Amino acid sequence: MSTTKGKSWTRYLVPGFIFQSVVIGGGYGTGAEIAQYFGVKGLVGGLLGMMVTLIVWSVLCAVSYEFVRVFKTYDYNSMMGKLLGKCGVLYEICYIVLMLIVLGVINATAGSMTADLTGLSPWIGVGILAVGQVLLIVKGTEAIEKVLSAWSIVLYIVYAVFMFSVFMKFGGNVGVEFAKGEIGSGWVTSGFQYAFYNLGIVPATLYTIRDCETRKEAVVSGVLAGAIGIIPAILLLFALCCDLSTACAAEVPVTVVFGLLDMRWLYIAFEIVLFGTLIETGTGFIKAVDDRIELTYQKGGKECPSWMRPLIAVVFVAVGIGVSTFGLTGLIAKGYGTICWGMYCLWLLWVSTKSPKLAKLDIKQIKRGAKFAPLFYLFRYRCV
Repeated sequence: MSTTKGKSWTRYLVPGFIFQSVVIGGGYGTGAEIAQYFGVKGLVGGLLGMMVTLIVWSVLCAVSYEFVRVFKTYDYNSMMGKLLGKCGVLYEICYIVLMLIVLGVINATAGSMTADLTGLSPWIGVGILAVGQVLLIVKGTEAIEKVLSAWSIVLYIVYAVFMFSVFMKFGGNVGVEFAKGEIGSGWVTSGFQYAFYNLGIVPATLYTIRDCETRKEAVVSGVLAGAIGIIPAILLLFALCCDLSTACAAEVPVTVVFGLLDMRWLYIAFEIVLFGTLIETGTGFIKAVDDRIELTYQKGGKECPSWMRPLIAVVFVAVGIGVSTFGLTGLIAKGYGTICWGMYCLWLLWVSTKSPKLAKLDIKQIKRGAKFAPLFYLFRYRCV
C-alpha cells in the first residue's frame, strides 16, 4: 500500500497521469466513447461538451483529492463513508457495477484489436490483457504507479505523432468540420453524462494522494487531472474529423482514421499503446477494490492474507471476460449511460443531505481559512 515520495513537482502530475491512464482505456482509446458522447454533436458541439467534462473533472478531482488528503481516506469505502454515511454502500454498488462494465469493455476491445491487427483469435488478446492486469496488481502500488505514469507519457508521444500525421494529410477536412459550426442538441447533457459516469474512476486514483502534503498540492493535482484526462480526447475528436460521420458510425472509430491515413506502422504503434492503456484501466479499477479490502483488514487490527490480492485480481478479471460477451457498442451505449445516472444521483444525495448544514457554519472559521476553501471545507467536516 505504500508509495515512494518523489520530487515535489511529481506530486502535481502523478495523480493526473494515473487518472488519465484509467479513464483512457476501452471506449475512450478506440474513439467509441468520444464518438458516442461528443462526435455526434459535431466538432464545435463536441468541443463544448468536452469543456463541460473538463470543468466537472477538474473541480471534483480537486475537491475529492483535498478531502482525501485531510481525512486520509485513501480507499473509496472510507471516502464515501465520510460523505454519505450509511448510504455509502449505494456508491459501492454503483462502483462495482461500473467496474464490471469497464472490464467488459476493455476485454471486448482487446479481443477486437488482436483480431484486427494480427488475424489471431480474440481470446489471445483477452488472455494477454488478463495476465497483464493480474501481474500489476500482484506487484503492488509502487509498481502500478510507475508503470501507469510512464505509459501515459508514451501515449502522449504517440498521440502527438498521430495528430501531426492527421493534420498533415487531412487538415482541410478538420477545417471544414470546424467551419460548419455544428452544435448538436444535448451537448451540455453529454458533457455532464460523460463526466459523471467517469466519477467512478476517481477512487481508482486515491492512493496517489498519499504523497500530497499541502492543500495546494492536492487541489492543483485535481485541476491538472481533469486537463490531462481530457486532452487526448480533444486530439482524438480532431482526428475523427477526417471523416466524422463515418467514424461516429463505426464500432471502432480510430480504424476509420487509420484506414484513411494508410500508415501501417503508426497504426501498430497506436494499437500497442492502446492495449497498454487497457491493462492500466482494468488494473486501476481492480486495485481500488483491493485497497478497500486491505484497509478494512487494517482497521480491524488484522493483516490482510497474502493470497487475497491475487484472488481479487483473478476473480474480477474472470468476471470482466464474461461481461465482454455483451459487445463493445452495447456496453458503452447502454451500460455507461445507465450507471452514470447512479453516480449523479448519489452526488445529488450528498449535496441535498449536507447542504442544509450550511446554516450552521462558523463564518469566522471560514474567514480564517486559506485562500482556497474547497466545498467539503464549507461543510466544516460534518460529513461523518
